[in-house]
Amino acid sequence: MHARLGSSKRLVGFGCLLALSAFSCTSTRTSSADARQASASEPPNQQTSLAKADPQMKAVLDSHAKLSAKPIESLSPAEARRQPSATDGVYQLVQDRGDAAPKRLPQVGKVEMRTVAGPGDVQIPVRVYTPKGDGPFPVIVYYHGGGWVIANLDTYDPSCRALCDQAKAVVVSVDYRRAPENKFPAAHEDSYAALQHVMQNAAQFGGDPARVAVVGESAGGNLATAVCLMAKERGGRMPVHQALVYPIANYAFDTPSYRANQNAKPLNAAMMRWFFQHYLTSPSDGENKLVSPLRASDADLRGLPPATVVTAEIDPLRSEGQAYAAKLKAAGVDVAPQDFAGVTHEFFGMANVVDKAKAAQRFVVGRLQRSFQNAAR
Repeated sequence: MHARLGSSKRLVGFGCLLALSAFSCTSTRTSSADARQASASEPPNQQTSLAKADPQMKAVLDSHAKLSAKPIESLSPAEARRQPSATDGVYQLVQDRGDAAPKRLPQVGKVEMRTVAGPGDVQIPVRVYTPKGDGPFPVIVYYHGGGWVIANLDTYDPSCRALCDQAKAVVVSVDYRRAPENKFPAAHEDSYAALQHVMQNAAQFGGDPARVAVVGESAGGNLATAVCLMAKERGGRMPVHQALVYPIANYAFDTPSYRANQNAKPLNAAMMRWFFQHYLTSPSDGENKLVSPLRASDADLRGLPPATVVTAEIDPLRSEGQAYAAKLKAAGVDVAPQDFAGVTHEFFGMANVVDKAKAAQRFVVGRLQRSFQNAAR
């Protein structure tokens, strides 16, 4: 319903193609030769993929371009975190239209900061959104995007507010540790610990422990499905649903959508290499099923909770998201995938300026509510 509105220091991340020599991005699914060949076959600019953007999406991209963000992959993580984000592109668009104080975000019952116990002595900050009315409410544990390196709770605040308002659920947004200060598996371990804490203590959040789901965008989508894999492997409590919005699902760069959208905005292939470079200790980490759930076996995936998978046409991650949905289905998981044409990575939180974001939010919320209802029976 509403787009992400934030200061210019809040990040999702953007950039143009830049080769990275400091970190080898080879994997069992792609070779450096394959990557070079794919790169050589692509047009030298981004117009081919971005020409598919619908008018509303293009307006956001044009507004963000006015902010002159530097290519993320050319920066240090500290510098990258200060660059204008897609959030700021939306805000710029709203201002350009002469609405300096728009109807911005859903008014939830309350928002508060807390901490939950993480691995070891780590205390994980979380932002808790509680809907209006009386509980106990269903609960959504939410993981933000940013390639495990950039972005924060503020960047994805509008997504959380929309989910809280539409699903009538408590949303616990997890501020997991970021790389490169904290390499793999820090973000994954924080995310799993936060989920288990919330499920064991849902009543303290005004929530129902029998109705807890996970939702994530981009790297957060990876974390949302990874915590389900971890719960199965470790005998932890399992959420009733996993909603994965353009998730990172594989450490590989040779897919059709990587080739078609290697120079797309706001996410491109070079940025993905940069994210992996900073989060993974070595390329071998990319083979881990938590980083690359598409490499998990059918046995690993069997018994995972129902899944909703959202993908975007103009997104390097589109192919792997669709492939992961198909693999979940093949393993017997109840899966509902939906691809949205004419929009880019990060569109989900732009619902006050991009109609397809409204549709994507309704789709996700409908699936969540069905799982909440089934769990309550």
